[in-house]
Amino acid sequence: MAPLCVALVAGEASGDILGSGLMRALKARHPDVRFIGVGGPLMEAEGLQSYFPMERLAVMGLVEVLGRLRELLKRRKLLIQTLIDAKPDVFIGIDAPDFTLNIELKLRQVGIKTVHYVSPSVWAWRQKRVLKIREGCDLMLTLLPFEARFYEEQGVPVRFVGHPLADTIPLQADRLAARAALGLGAGPVVALMPGSRGGEVGRLGALFLDAAERLQQQVPGVHFVLPCANAARRAQVEHMLEGRQLPLTLLDGQSHQALAACDAVLIASGTATLEALLYKRPMVVAYRLAPLTYWILKRLVKSPYVSLPNLLAQRELVPELLQDAATSDALANTLAPLVRDGSQQTERFDEIHRTLRRDASNQAAEAVLALLKDR
Repeated sequence: MAPLCVALVAGEASGDILGSGLMRALKARHPDVRFIGVGGPLMEAEGLQSYFPMERLAVMGLVEVLGRLRELLKRRKLLIQTLIDAKPDVFIGIDAPDFTLNIELKLRQVGIKTVHYVSPSVWAWRQKRVLKIREGCDLMLTLLPFEARFYEEQGVPVRFVGHPLADTIPLQADRLAARAALGLGAGPVVALMPGSRGGEVGRLGALFLDAAERLQQQVPGVHFVLPCANAARRAQVEHMLEGRQLPLTLLDGQSHQALAACDAVLIASGTATLEALLYKRPMVVAYRLAPLTYWILKRLVKSPYVSLPNLLAQRELVPELLQDAATSDALANTLAPLVRDGSQQTERFDEIHRTLRRDASNQAAEAVLALLKDR
């Protein structure tokens, strides 16, 4: 029998992590498996030759996407044709739903099995999107339990595989060891995490630094750490730091070390909020979008919460300060008491961590191979 050929497309760093874990688990079961598609450095390290750099897909927000729409559509059209010609045994779209769902639909129409890994937030908005998913996707793999329930109700084949981050992050992180590794002293430490994309850092970076300056007045001896996703983000933040006197350490990557080391986090809404929860660190979630994007989303979103901790708990565990509510004073005032004692916020975090800890990459690999058993 010919070796298994698996096509994968990931659109950003979090998808690259998921994709590489799934590739490792598939290789353990099929050592001669071949991988094609689009991914980042981690997926390339597992043996994927990416058709083009994954960064070209990482855009956020409705308005922001418009500026790159022609390029994205052109790339997608070419990618669909390339994949149809390659005839993989299965196509796995990892997150990036605006890009991958359409590919899945087109490939499934020509008889290629399709899997979508990471549910788009259809349960929150654009619920009609589920019809496209049902049509385009043989199997949905969700990281979160409430998502799987939604798909079951909608008649989409689904498997809740758990979240890989819940597997890799220890149930109890060693704060002292993390501080020693980052060269931090004994005083209070606050992590600033304004996001990994240029647009997010552009909208939130200066706001977070303003909030840090205010927090300095409320929490004596506080030190800040800010992990930068890459060199471009670091340059962006360094530019924002000019003329400020903040006790701040910039880190290259190392977001997990920052979370392990800190007492509390000021954080952009996104996957990082789940990481903060898994590290059991109290947080304040803030987000600003382009005004038009926010105005549109406000009318579309069906969910009362935006951050994953609150969505998982189905109640407000962590404060969310969005758009005009996200002022530097409000952020500092909400964060200060959590730096002193955030235990009330974090008491549910352990229970959520255990629910999500299911050996996700292996679960996902098993589900994909079960789909292919008759090939």
